[in-house]
This record gives sequence, structure tokens and C-alpha cells, in this order.
Amino acid sequence: MKLRLGYLVPEFPSQTHAFFWREIRALRRMGEEVRLVSTRRPSSSSCRHGFAAAAIKETRYLFPAGLSSLVVWAPRHFSKLRLGLTYLGGLTSSGFNNRLRQYVLLTMAIDLVRWAHDCRIDHVHGHSCADTAHILALARRLGGPSYSLTLHGDLAVYGSDHRAKMEKAKFISVVGGHLQCQVIQCTGLAPRQIRVTCMGVETTELEALGRDRSYSPGTLHLVSVARLHPGKGILHALAAVHRGIQKGLDLSYTVAGEGPHRGAIEARIKELDLSSRVTLTGTLSETEVYQLLSKSDALLLPSTGLGEAWPVAVMEAMGAGLPVIASSIGATPEMIASGEDGLLVPQGDEDALLNSIIILANDIDARQRLGEAARKTARLRFDVSITAAALRDAIYNR
Repeated sequence: MKLRLGYLVPEFPSQTHAFFWREIRALRRMGEEVRLVSTRRPSSSSCRHGFAAAAIKETRYLFPAGLSSLVVWAPRHFSKLRLGLTYLGGLTSSGFNNRLRQYVLLTMAIDLVRWAHDCRIDHVHGHSCADTAHILALARRLGGPSYSLTLHGDLAVYGSDHRAKMEKAKFISVVGGHLQCQVIQCTGLAPRQIRVTCMGVETTELEALGRDRSYSPGTLHLVSVARLHPGKGILHALAAVHRGIQKGLDLSYTVAGEGPHRGAIEARIKELDLSSRVTLTGTLSETEVYQLLSKSDALLLPSTGLGEAWPVAVMEAMGAGLPVIASSIGATPEMIASGEDGLLVPQGDEDALLNSIIILANDIDARQRLGEAARKTARLRFDVSITAAALRDAIYNR
């Protein structure tokens, strides 16, 4: 029997949400009925992708729920409300502001329950383990549908009370084996309740990119697609590019993204006299990113610290036939077999970054071999039809 599925993403859609839209479309192509729900409406400038207007039009937003949901619903479901209040009372957060926030989450959970009832939703999958997970856990206790969660990064950045959020979930998806270990250690959940997964890419669209790519020894156009944040390691990449140019390589570097670290990056570009070699594009749409990948030679992901899990930029680049130079961070060692379909380097190691750049710039055979192997890996492991089917099967317990 087909289930009606709810699909919950916080502040959907934003610029980083293209992979959610891909998964939604893939599930619908399989014949699944998917209804979109989100915590709150994003700002009008938060998403440049072509799907944004359509996504906003069909998404139900839980905030602001208003007191009407509580006033209408609570008297008829007092015993369930008590379960929700007990859940909130067991959370470790304290202080007036935290308690006020929790009661806002309660009203949103009630609105979710009412929406799910009206739409006859059987199950909701939530793509966050922060407050969105609290909403789903509350809704379940208030009589709402079953739910599941995907953890997209290190658990430490998703708040606290993770066992409370997860213990009644049908399953937890994690984007990388390292996150499975974190969840087990923090919550005590059994490994069978946690599935390692990733968000897929449209490899059929990516396959066409870069087929006319030219290869010139000593010349390399590098690209990073990342939020401009210190943890993305762009300063390390700039240092390696600068040293490569000093060694006589013809290097150019394009950074696609925006963020709070832009000023520091611009200052470093000026300090290293790289203004003619480095381009900061700002935020790009999905189509513009694909165009950039098509005319680039290699992707850099020099991230450090927390925050990376299973980077979508790496999957997209591999699907486009680009060799990837990535830090060993998050799940990149699970994604890339170093020396076979990409190159892995230690975090913050500018010497290793430089050596990898030199290899790709000078060895055309290696560049082509790694790029074609990357395409094959993406097609066999990262295609959204495969990853979305795995999510569907977990929901149906197939």
C-alpha cells in the first residue's frame, strides 16, 4: 500500500537545498505522494535556484502557528498535550528564553499534527536533527504520524537532547559512517536503527558536462563551490595556488559562494597578488554551478574542523568528470578512493594541497584517469534514483 509522505526541511527552500528538491522529484518519479512542509518561509533572496517559486507555493509553513492551533486543539486532546508537556519538561535546556522557544515548538508541532491529519499523511521524514527534530518528536507524542530523521553533519552542531529527539523515530539516516558512531555514542540507539546514506545527484545531467574539456600541461583551472566560511579552508587553497604559480604553473581559481568570510578572503587575495588569478563569483544557481564545473579542471574542498559530512559539491564535481582534491574530513574518505577517483589530503596541509595541484597540472593522463573514474563512482553510488529509493525502502521497511 502506498503511503502519503510528508517531507520536512527547515526554512525551505534556501540556496543549499537543491539536493532536497532532487530527492523530492526522484521520490515522485517512483510514484510516491510527497507533501512539503517547513518550519518557516525563507527570505525572498535566500534561494536563486529555478525551483524556488514552485517549492514555496506548495510548502506548508508551520511558523507562525499562532495560538489558535493550541486553543482549538488542546481541549479535545488534553491527554496527548500532557505527553508533549512531559517531553518538554524532560529537556535539559533551561532559562526563560529556552523555555519560551520550546513552547513555540509545541504550537508548531500541534499545527503539524493538524496538517498531517487533514492531508492524511502516514509518515514524515525530517531533514534536520536540531529544532525540527523536536517538532517531529513532539508531534509523534501528540498523536501525529511516524517520523524519521536525516543527520547532515556533526551532532555537536545540532543542539542537545538528541536521545529525546530520536528515540521514537522509525529510523535515523546519517550522511557518513562517522556520524553513525556519533549517534550511537550520544544516544545509545542500536546500530540497526541508524542507516548510512547520502543525498544524491542527477548524474544523467552531470554526465554531459566537460565532455569537450581541453587538457593543457601545466595549466589548471581550479574551482571551489562553498559557503565563504573559515571552516571551508579557502585561505589554505589560496596559499597553495600562490605557491603553485611561483613554481611556474598556470593556475586560475574560481570560488563560487557567499558568506561572512568574504572580507578575509579578499584581503588574502590582495596580499598574495592573486587578483588576476582568483575570481569570487558570489552565490550561483544550480545551472550556473553546472556551467562552472563544465569548464573547470579540478575541484578543491580544503575544509577543516567540524561542519563537513557528505559534501554535495564533491558528488557533483565527480559526476561532471572532475578530479577532486579534498581534505580527509567527514565522509570524504568514504566517498573518494584516494589515487583512484580523487585525491585526499590532511586537513590544513598546504604542502599536500600543492603537491596534488602539481600532479593534476602536470600529469594529463592522471587528470583524465581520475576524472573518468570519478564519473563512474558518481553514477554507481551517488545517483539520486539510488539514494531516494533507499530512503523510500527504509520508510516502507523493505
